[in-house]
Amino acid sequence: MAVPWLDVLGWSGSAVLILSLSLANVLRFRALNLVASLMLVVFNAFLGIWPMVAMNGAIAVINVWHLSRLLRTRDDERTFEALLADPGSEYARHLLRVHGPDIARHNPGFDLDAVLGRPGRCWAFLVLRGDETVGIVLLHEVLQDERPSGDVRVELDYVTPRFRDLSVGTFVYRHDGRLAGLGMRRLVANDRMTDDYFRHVGFRPDGDRLVRQVRA
Repeated sequence: MAVPWLDVLGWSGSAVLILSLSLANVLRFRALNLVASLMLVVFNAFLGIWPMVAMNGAIAVINVWHLSRLLRTRDDERTFEALLADPGSEYARHLLRVHGPDIARHNPGFDLDAVLGRPGRCWAFLVLRGDETVGIVLLHEVLQDERPSGDVRVELDYVTPRFRDLSVGTFVYRHDGRLAGLGMRRLVANDRMTDDYFRHVGFRPDGDRLVRQVRA
């Protein structure tokens, strides 16, 4: 006898599985793949297809392990490292060129050459996970009467799609000693930046801007 809800469960589990495989974001992929595998465990258990139950059960365990590892290491400096780099270097330009369309969607109006052409110093921080570059933060100092004001504007805070759900920019902002040593006193979020993300990484409202004090 047909069980309507069981058919819905089976088709839904397959659809969620296919959807998970289309995601570039590693955290979302693992989470959706876990949901799909659990749905298919229940579906196959009701039909008594035990090899499929065992396979999807094993996939669920693997996904739980990877999710646990991702969440456990999301703030771990042994996993992520921020390296100071030349913002005009070939590698920085290559990274921005490869991810150009995605950067334009999330940071409309960003132009590296325009930033580098303005008076004042500019810094690039590459965020790495092992040997993979997962993000780039570009900072530019604000001048007052042609002298450094201590304010530094965040021109770009970009994370690659695979790690979009992880706040990798925090590995740059949390190092107050290093930032202070470069002459920074306050970080100011660019108007293009989203409030929720910057509040999460320690920026606070100051008038119509979001700022983060750099403690010497």
